[in-house]
Amino acid sequence: MAAEMDPTSEEGLLKNEVIPEVGEDAAASVTVTEVLSEEEQDELRRELAKVEEEIQALSQVLAAKEKHLAEIKRKLGISSLQELRQNLSKGWQDVTSTNAYKKTSETLSQAGQKASAAFSTVGSAITKKLEDVKNSPTFKSFEEKVENLKYKVGGTKPAGGDFGEVLNSAANASATEPTTKQLEEETQ
Repeated sequence: MAAEMDPTSEEGLLKNEVIPEVGEDAAASVTVTEVLSEEEQDELRRELAKVEEEIQALSQVLAAKEKHLAEIKRKLGISSLQELRQNLSKGWQDVTSTNAYKKTSETLSQAGQKASAAFSTVGSAITKKLEDVKNSPTFKSFEEKVENLKYKVGGTKPAGGDFGEVLNSAANASATEPTTKQLEEETQ
């Protein structure tokens, strides 16, 4: 009993025992440090055969359950695609219900509102600056020079006005100009 309490002994409470991970071969992790008697080896072989049989039986039961599950889904008309959609929908609901998602969503919403307000402010400032430039003496002088240039290039009437004015001026010009027939009669 004293050996059981001694943490440094091989059979003590703090004995180093390797426990295999899921999927790891348990036999590969066992180290043989003691020599077993023939009787103990026979007992372990029987236990090994029994455990292997249980594993085989459980595998067969699992395969039968999976087959039964697939049959039920087929009868209910549940396809893999529908199942995937349901899983994605459920997953999205789970994500959106988390505090992290809610906080992130709220933060992004606030950031969007602030950005929108900032863009609005910048737009207003740009509009005001453009109006200031348009009303400045330099721009007025430039505008007058452009109008003079249009006047020189366009003829007697500066370009501009609405479409109706342009049509009226064109009609008046053609009505007042003598036709070639009138000019021939006058010269004869």
